[in-house]
Amino acid sequence: MSGSRDGGKPFEVRREFEVGAAPQRVWDAVTQGSGGWLWPMEYEPKEGGEGPFRSVLTAWDPPRRLTVRSEDPAALPPGQPLNQVDWVVEPRDGGSRARVRYTHSGIFSEHWDEQYDACDQHTDFYLHTLRQYVTYFAGRPVAFATLDGPPASANREALTAVARALDLPADATEGARFRVQGPAGQTLDAVLDYRDARFLGLRTEDALYRFFGRGHWGAPVGVSVHDFAPDADAVQNEVEWGDWLARIFD
Repeated sequence: MSGSRDGGKPFEVRREFEVGAAPQRVWDAVTQGSGGWLWPMEYEPKEGGEGPFRSVLTAWDPPRRLTVRSEDPAALPPGQPLNQVDWVVEPRDGGSRARVRYTHSGIFSEHWDEQYDACDQHTDFYLHTLRQYVTYFAGRPVAFATLDGPPASANREALTAVARALDLPADATEGARFRVQGPAGQTLDAVLDYRDARFLGLRTEDALYRFFGRGHWGAPVGVSVHDFAPDADAVQNEVEWGDWLARIFD
């Protein structure tokens, strides 16, 4: 993408990966099941249709190509006058696997380095969560909850405090299984599926728990819960995890 708008500077984040799921499953996850790995979004299923954030679908070719473009400043975050996301999904191994090419581009007009770093880092975590969803939970109804911690959690050490409250060992590595301490006295039998300095991911038999250490960008800790249990309650999850964060950073 070339050019600029309102004094802004273009950005582009690209990723390619393979996943052990058919292209249709990946397509459905992106276009219908996004609450299972990102947040709930709706698409008008046609080229020229409406997408999230008052965007327009400039490409709609199931299950191969989706391009979504938004130029509405009222719907986009401050300092981002243009946003575009492009998905290309190709079959591999006779259609039992999929190759995904993902490109997120647009313009940042404020704090370019900081915004680009946040976008780049979040992309890896979100796409990892997508792969977890299509591998373990595809097609299951989901109760989605997301919340931010108190202002005191807006620091670079906040994710360490979260891991400590979960009773997760400091040397815990991805792929290991632990019994962690959740809200309301819950003990969760979970696999640590993602861990770095900014993000933490846990997977149980019925849920994906995502923890965002956004203090690196001056923002509070975030938690998202993708709950696939038959009796899942998004409101209850939001309240319980909100209370849990408040106790940590009180």
